[in-house]
Amino acid sequence: MRSPEDLRHNLAQAILHVRSQRATSRRSLADVMRLSPTTAGFYVDQLIAFGHLRESGLEQGLMGRPKRALSTEAAAGWFAGIEFNAERMQAVRVDFSGTLAASELRPLPEGAHPREVITEIKNLIVALMRGASGPLLGIGLGAPGVVDPQRGIGVDYAFFPDWKNVPLAVPLSKRFKVPVTLENNLRAIALAERWFGGGRDLNDYVILGPRSGFGIAMMQGGRLTRGAHHAAGEIGLWPWPSAGGEKSKKLHHALSSPAIWRRLAGASSRMKLPVDLHRALGHFADASGAAYGEVIADYARVIGCLHLLVDTEVYFLHGPLTALGAGFCDAVAGQAATLMGGLKDHPPHIVPSTLGDDAGALGAASLAMETWIPKQ
Repeated sequence: MRSPEDLRHNLAQAILHVRSQRATSRRSLADVMRLSPTTAGFYVDQLIAFGHLRESGLEQGLMGRPKRALSTEAAAGWFAGIEFNAERMQAVRVDFSGTLAASELRPLPEGAHPREVITEIKNLIVALMRGASGPLLGIGLGAPGVVDPQRGIGVDYAFFPDWKNVPLAVPLSKRFKVPVTLENNLRAIALAERWFGGGRDLNDYVILGPRSGFGIAMMQGGRLTRGAHHAAGEIGLWPWPSAGGEKSKKLHHALSSPAIWRRLAGASSRMKLPVDLHRALGHFADASGAAYGEVIADYARVIGCLHLLVDTEVYFLHGPLTALGAGFCDAVAGQAATLMGGLKDHPPHIVPSTLGDDAGALGAASLAMETWIPKQ
């Protein structure tokens, strides 16, 4: 006999399958969860009674009797997703069916103190509560740098001077009385691609995140890769250039979005960045010349080495550099195959993400959805 905890876990899995539309009926839920029709029907009846699922209409297949269609109850509650980096904080409200219902954006002061960051997170969640239907069920948080999801702390982030072992989950859980799940912000974006973007039908893909720094997130075999010390993907800390040079220089100093804009614009490191970096980079979408060629070559070296290591299906480019378009991605992939003979038959497939600036917040909300378990 299953324990109450096992039952709650299975009910949560059933909701995820219905929400993702992998299961649209009792029969398909039994198939995807490898359950007997009786057990699947019991789960559905329980979740309908709790107000989490609804069963309506008729779904006629190619053969056999019609099946009633299952869907989640959008008004059963909502999830908050918060994601931030050195410049700004983004928050979204996602209803129980996984539909974006509200979005908030706030700037962060340069070198913000951890107390300021936590206060702003709380303020944004309160703002999301306005007009929400149903109770807040969970909070997902995408934090930059190295994080420890088990302890709910931000371990280290190079762009906030006081960001060392910062407790994030506990203060929010105490304030809002709901589960808080923490993840690195790029890994949160990887979840956003699975729920809302091009990764829906993929088991292996990589998120490229040249934003204020440079990091990656890897989905392998349908699971996020975190690493033994929760630091997988921190390639912005690689020495750069790889062949030598300044000891203190790292990859994110040369290939982050601000660095790329300065290189393409011929701007000094002292020049103030444009307010809208994405729009500013868009002016170089059809660029050519020496600076553009050097950027392509540098990215090709990094992505080429990465592809030889992980051999993933797709690289999703995120951040302001998406303004450079598919031409930039294709040029990097082509140059990588030229530079590295081993990639001739399987060059990297790089695409600009179709998700916008709130991808990280959507991913954080996805994290809350995936980890939520019914109380009943």
